[in-house]
Amino acid sequence: MTESALPVSADPVAYIQHHLTNLHVGEGFWTWHLDSLIFAWVTAGLLMWWAWKVGRKLQPDVPRGTQNLLEAILEFVAQQVKDAFPGYNPIIGPLALTIFVWVFFMNAMDLLPVDLLPKAAELVGLHHLKVVPTTDLSTTFALALSVFVLVVYYNIKIKGPAGYLKMFLFHPFGKWLVPINIVMTAVEEVAKPVSLAMRLFGNMFAGELIFMLIALLPWWIQWVPGGGWAIFHILVITLQAFIFMLLTVVYLSLAHQELDEH
Repeated sequence: MTESALPVSADPVAYIQHHLTNLHVGEGFWTWHLDSLIFAWVTAGLLMWWAWKVGRKLQPDVPRGTQNLLEAILEFVAQQVKDAFPGYNPIIGPLALTIFVWVFFMNAMDLLPVDLLPKAAELVGLHHLKVVPTTDLSTTFALALSVFVLVVYYNIKIKGPAGYLKMFLFHPFGKWLVPINIVMTAVEEVAKPVSLAMRLFGNMFAGELIFMLIALLPWWIQWVPGGGWAIFHILVITLQAFIFMLLTVVYLSLAHQELDEH
């Protein structure tokens, strides 16, 4: 009998540990979390399918249904980009929209019943399955590092290699404190992907853990706290997607500033 086949109340610690274990291959640094990859790809596929379905049936004069929802999201994201990104870059808007909707979709996997997909996976011989990609540090750091690569790229493109180096040498205290400037700026730059990754992971992991703790209650009690937390968690998953998107735009906006504006 596997751990997950035990009654929840028989060993709560084993139950939680089981649900926090990824389906993986490899060991150590080369471990691949297959479930995080699969569900991230599935949600990305859903996003592309949704965009394609709406795009091929656009009704500019009489928008309705899903098109209305997508246009509302698009206008909301466009306004955030306009407020946080004073310059112009045709990539920023689509990037912000993709990040917001994709992260929201991945976060929303947390609204599924905590035992639903893991139990289904057991039927085909998979004894571990985590269904929320953003509760995995590997996923959130991959997203954050992708943003960081873009930040470095645009810093070098806008400021030039010499200008980017000057940012480390002379910011924030001027030419007389170069060693301190290097340390301070390096910490500031490294903190961007770390804070992006850890904030998203921490909030989503905590939410998932609360769902597991609720699942430890008798089934006839679970519905009230579970339903209440699910309703509140809709706000959490939306807010975390928004924060990740907004900070991405802000970091890219800073990267587009000339050195004398920094």
